[in-house]
Amino acid sequence: MSFISKKSNVELFKDIYNDPDSKSLYKIFSEFILLAFYNKELPRHYFSKFLFKKDITNIKDYFSNKFLDANIKTYFNDYSVSEILENKLFFDLFYSQFSFNLPKNLMYNHENVFVINNERIETKSLIDFKNLLKIVFNNNPELNSIIIKKTYSSYGGDKIFKLTRSQFFKEDSDKIISLYKNVLKAGFLFQTTIIQHKNLDKLNPSCLNTLRFDTFIDNTGKIDIISGYLRMSINNSYVDNASQGGCFVGVDILNGKLKKKGFLKFTHSGTRLLSFHPITKVVFENFQIPYFEKAKEMVLNAASYLPGLRLVGWDIGITESGPILVEGNSWYNAHGNDLTVEGYGSNPLFNKILLEFQEKRQ
Repeated sequence: MSFISKKSNVELFKDIYNDPDSKSLYKIFSEFILLAFYNKELPRHYFSKFLFKKDITNIKDYFSNKFLDANIKTYFNDYSVSEILENKLFFDLFYSQFSFNLPKNLMYNHENVFVINNERIETKSLIDFKNLLKIVFNNNPELNSIIIKKTYSSYGGDKIFKLTRSQFFKEDSDKIISLYKNVLKAGFLFQTTIIQHKNLDKLNPSCLNTLRFDTFIDNTGKIDIISGYLRMSINNSYVDNASQGGCFVGVDILNGKLKKKGFLKFTHSGTRLLSFHPITKVVFENFQIPYFEKAKEMVLNAASYLPGLRLVGWDIGITESGPILVEGNSWYNAHGNDLTVEGYGSNPLFNKILLEFQEKRQ
């Protein structure tokens, strides 16, 4: 993946100043100070959540990442249970017992020790590693590529690699050597590449475009979906995360249709918003997500098995045969959900979460 550079503060200021959709500098300054007093912290999210745009009037409905992480998620999630989701191998082992549709695991490792076909193999050289990859591809002739993910402590699309069959058998030495060096530093899962639904290929074919839902279990045990959005690459990357140059678009939870605005990471792309995919030219608004109701059923079912994690972000892929559970995150970045739901504070379910949090703290 290519490195996505950040804009300097000067460049970001120029973007805001020159953006015809931005509020006046006086309005921006006064709202920024207002939020600082209201939230009792420096409101950096005023910029990262585009609250300087003229059409955003409910600025108090948006929350800082610090508040969502250090307060809300910490309160509702039991840290001792979170390893089931945060370790991708544990996630697979846990949910496979409940017959969820999951990506197929082909091999995993910890540093130079690999497990493949229920056999433990220690690699001592690049040649040993290549031999293991050869076994993976030969045992799965239908695979054109594999995805390699860091097992733990990986966020925002970091440490995710894709290796195609042609790259391997044509001896793309630089690619394989780089992969080998990274894999030996930690633990990784080697999985089948998920083939997404053809309708989502029309929107963006370069990667698996995943749905991110966040679910909440209230104090009576009732499980609901708070919000959802769709992530996609806009630069032919094989990952869909905004931190890697991707885009995310809100989804109407009631009907599974995309909303109008596509958001990019502010520190990388400035004030730019999208209404259509820049490569495929497909308009976002009213684009229908296939199997959307099935996807919602899947995350509600997945959440039910982890009562110790009451607030979870789920990633769902959509294939021709239905949804697939890619991963769950107890410490998920709620920035995209807050942004695409147009402020968590405007969401009745999140206000229920806030009310319980505030009552327990008193």
